Amino acid sequence: MKENPPSKETISQSNFPETELDKATIRFAGDSGDGMQLTGTRFSTTSVIAGNDVITFPDYPAEIRAPAGTLAGVSSFDLSFSSNEIFTTADCLGVLVAMNPAALKTNLQDLEKGGILIVNSDSFAENDLRKAEYSENPLDTGELSDFRVVQIPITKLTLKAVEETGLSHRDGSRSKNFFALGVVDWLFLRSLQQTQDWISAKFKNKPDVAKANKLALQAGYNYAITIELFQERYHVPSAVLPSGEYRQITGNQALALGCVAASNCSGLSLLYSSYPITPASDILHELAQYKNFGIKTIQAEDEIAAMSSSIGAAFGGVLAITGTSGPGLDLKSEALGYAVMTELPVVLLNVQRGGPSTGLPTKAEQTDLLAAMYGRHGEAPVPVLAPNTPGDCFFMVLEAFRIALKYMTPVIVLSDGGLANASEPWKIPVLDQLPDLSPDFHTDQENFSPYQRNQQTLARNWAIPGTPGLEHRIGGLEKDSVTGEINYDPENHEKMVLLRDQKIRRIVNDLPPLEIIGAEKNELLVLTWGSVFGPAFTAIEELQAEGHEVSMLHLRHLYPFQKELGEILQNFEQVLVPEMNLGQLSRLLRAEYLVETISFSKLQGRPFLISEIRNRVLEILGES
Repeated sequence: MKENPPSKETISQSNFPETELDKATIRFAGDSGDGMQLTGTRFSTTSVIAGNDVITFPDYPAEIRAPAGTLAGVSSFDLSFSSNEIFTTADCLGVLVAMNPAALKTNLQDLEKGGILIVNSDSFAENDLRKAEYSENPLDTGELSDFRVVQIPITKLTLKAVEETGLSHRDGSRSKNFFALGVVDWLFLRSLQQTQDWISAKFKNKPDVAKANKLALQAGYNYAITIELFQERYHVPSAVLPSGEYRQITGNQALALGCVAASNCSGLSLLYSSYPITPASDILHELAQYKNFGIKTIQAEDEIAAMSSSIGAAFGGVLAITGTSGPGLDLKSEALGYAVMTELPVVLLNVQRGGPSTGLPTKAEQTDLLAAMYGRHGEAPVPVLAPNTPGDCFFMVLEAFRIALKYMTPVIVLSDGGLANASEPWKIPVLDQLPDLSPDFHTDQENFSPYQRNQQTLARNWAIPGTPGLEHRIGGLEKDSVTGEINYDPENHEKMVLLRDQKIRRIVNDLPPLEIIGAEKNELLVLTWGSVFGPAFTAIEELQAEGHEVSMLHLRHLYPFQKELGEILQNFEQVLVPEMNLGQLSRLLRAEYLVETISFSKLQGRPFLISEIRNRVLEILGES
């Protein structure tokens, strides 16, 4: 086999001026089989290693495999990298890589005027244009004159670069995403070494594929040099972030690592039982790798089995957690009510997606809040939490277990598709600074009853079944408030309902204080939850810097609300609640505190843009 050609990274490039940028945003777009997610992930990883703060947003087709080249089959990956701390991808792209006409058509509107448009000119044949619903080739019509268009025959050049591997035309062309990555790596002063090392590790069992990907990557980089595609290169300086060890993490990875940490902090083994469902499946895949940490995983036959086995694990004294998305929450609701009745510490992770029904399984929404609050028959209150960034998903799992174990209750964590697949640099926490989750198992055999309660928290006794002297049964039929035996007495039932409700309400005494971003009294408060935090925080920061009278409050505890929330709301003339639903949190706030909130909804399967929140705020303030 021939040796790899010598790297041209060492070639003098003094004739290419470098422009320094505070922030840059790139989108890789192509067919769902073009490797755009992998390409974006590799570039974001090299940007993290270069010291930038990075936030990503992958966007997948809702169809499993739409016809190649069609508008429905476009897959894209956004990443913003900055010399400052950032919380969301930018509204406008500085660079768009379009691997075919469909990718161009569906994404061009997001490219800023004067932005760089890199296209695979090989994919603009008549048939490709027809499938993308172009009547004429946009590369020839002049309609792209507002952009810096760079046409590259990526497919042909990739096949030429990988010729020596002996791969077929089909297999060789699959490396074209690495060719595109090489071009962008050169444009933004990125070293190829980290990606080359990753390719070696990823494809160690497929040496021909590994070699082809490396050759294509180097070829793209070299092509950018030799052809002088660009007049300049761009440098984004390192960000000043708190010192520590960092890694790139997605929301789903953070949820999984939160489970591992919870097991460590509690000293208990952990069982994760789940039925695979998009976009929550990655949590199961991730946790399956941690058997050496005492993590047990079950791929259940359905959602009901997943929820029920988690309840059984909690009854047995194991740290129990289950995961789902969208319609899976509906199917778990009956068993979740059973967990409320038996008062067992089960954590349910719900990665929200576009619905109803099958809906948009790969798209982001926040439409399960009311279902989490009220989606069970009977009076079955359950604490509801929501992380605000991919990295925060880790800490929210720990918080969920803290509440579940202390108050003996199931807890729902509402992540969403915008957090699940998005990624950011995450400072790895110091283990001994994480909360102590040691369980308070009941061991006293004197006068034991499973429904005896801690007078402060109202949590019932948690005794490990089979412990001599602590034998007991619990179940779904109403229990006597003293003995734990079946009791149908009306007054007893009412007493137990009130006890379970009061127990959840007492959690407010155990929650951190709310932090207002901006003045404590102001003309307008923007109140958010979940992944809306990123674009809202960025917009509010900008507006406050410009002198506008706007503050922001973000909620991570959605039920029960922190006790000072009502007082805070009264300090603002108007309250704006942006949500990726039809105003679910807004309704809850109106009902609980009798305040007039302004609901701002978006249901497009994509997060809010910074400009959307900014413009709505200015409109309310009368300054638009």
